[in-house]
Amino acid sequence: MHNALSRSLLTRLAIAAGSLFIFASFNGASHLFDWDEINFAESAREMLVSGNFSTVQINFRPFWEKPPLFIWMQALSMQLFGINEFAARFPNAICGMATLLLLFHAGEKLRGYRFGLLWTLIYAGSFLPFFYFKSGIIDPWFNLFIFSSAWLLMRCTDPSFTGSKPLTAAVSGVLIGLGMLTKGPVALLVLSLAVAAFFLIRRFRVNVNGWHVGLFFVAAALTGGSWFLWQWAAGNEQIIRDFIEYQIRLFNTQDAGHGGFLLYHFIVVLIGVFPASLFMIASLKREKNPDPAIRHYYVWNLILLLTVLILFTIVKTKIVHYSSLAYLPLSFLAATYLHTRIERSERLPSWLTVTTGVLVLFFALIMIVFSFIDDFKPLLLNSDLIKDRFAKANLQADGGWLHIEWVTGLILLAGFARFVVQNRQNRIFAATASLFVSCMLFLYLSMVLVVPRVERYSQRALIEFCQSVSDRNAWVVTFGFKSYANYFYASRKPLNMPHEGDELTAVTASPDKEIYAVLKIDKKEKYLAMYPQLEILYEKNGFVFTRWIKEEN
Repeated sequence: MHNALSRSLLTRLAIAAGSLFIFASFNGASHLFDWDEINFAESAREMLVSGNFSTVQINFRPFWEKPPLFIWMQALSMQLFGINEFAARFPNAICGMATLLLLFHAGEKLRGYRFGLLWTLIYAGSFLPFFYFKSGIIDPWFNLFIFSSAWLLMRCTDPSFTGSKPLTAAVSGVLIGLGMLTKGPVALLVLSLAVAAFFLIRRFRVNVNGWHVGLFFVAAALTGGSWFLWQWAAGNEQIIRDFIEYQIRLFNTQDAGHGGFLLYHFIVVLIGVFPASLFMIASLKREKNPDPAIRHYYVWNLILLLTVLILFTIVKTKIVHYSSLAYLPLSFLAATYLHTRIERSERLPSWLTVTTGVLVLFFALIMIVFSFIDDFKPLLLNSDLIKDRFAKANLQADGGWLHIEWVTGLILLAGFARFVVQNRQNRIFAATASLFVSCMLFLYLSMVLVVPRVERYSQRALIEFCQSVSDRNAWVVTFGFKSYANYFYASRKPLNMPHEGDELTAVTASPDKEIYAVLKIDKKEKYLAMYPQLEILYEKNGFVFTRWIKEEN
């Protein structure tokens, strides 16, 4: 007993230390990416600059698309580490550590030490979950709050549960309320739909009563509604109305041009949550009647997975991370399948091995090709394969490749080779560890070695220009495209405007402000003709950098 406790504690410490290192290290190696990463970081920066922590802002005007909890986390991080990329991404490194500890704890309590370790490994070694923990977007915390709340409801509705149901329901309500403070009432919507589906499947034969349900919703309302009540009390009813209208618009329209085909999120989850997604599919085929001890949790997680995928298939706006909550129940189904195989010492089926190998080869080849992209870049530039002027100019950037990035692909291939050998030897846990650990190394080295170089082609020139004028009394605008880089990286200051109006008119009337405009090369002629006041400074990698020449009085 003592040895088991010591092993469990040491594993928790190893997960905490290892995940914090992996998810936090080298997080400043690349700039923040438009839109979401820079958007949220800019809101946090503006909180610090303005001292207004009650209202989320962009361009020092109310930004009603998101509640403030995650922005507060980033603002606190920036207060500790400075206004930079590392600080913007650090909250999600903490979230990664918390999520993996939760999965290990929940899995260990449910099926034992090996299942907890397996579930943790599967989630940490899958592509998009790993990537998001090294990003500066809202969704990792949003997903953690919702899944934590859902897991407590799974426990509360488990016929074998012996804990305090009122307390469990109340804590679950608080957690879903925190989810609402992170991204909005969609947190409660998703969970409520999953709960309703579970009750229907069980024909309402669930061992909970109205008191438990009421306690859950009271806790959720008090926690999740606190910020909205604060805004209402402060006389900011318009922010609440705008927020509600925005949430409705996301469901009914393709907001900001983010459309997609019907099965968009199914494909995203299938490819993006590799390798876990393949084992989840295997669980659907094999585990129609899983172990009775976990059937309750299997059904719950399957319902939650389908709820997320179906809901965001209906939603008109299609953005990759909208379905990211699905990654958590998906990983549980994958862990269930693999744990059963391990217990029975059953070799994984050939179709699973072959499909895994094909995708491993695909991802490895991408990294190997990237490593040598500057060597065959002249062929692309001199051919007619790339028609877009802006994309072609992007490609002219110096990627600064070290020609060792191909090692990331080799690591992935080597991990798969060990997976195949160990699977043939019926060493299923060792095979699983080889595959997912190699995926973690592949993803980590890709983030460190490859992503900063890919960024040189996409946005580095724009960001470097913004940084070059950040210490001046300057105002950087973009014509023909939307970006938040000119806010965050040019350190935009508040503009004193008496009312909502034409920002450009207001700033050009300010005698002490320098004005710079950034264009894309394919729109250069259009905007130079539209604004003859623009003087070209230089062009770089598809961007045209100009200065606004003010008329002499």
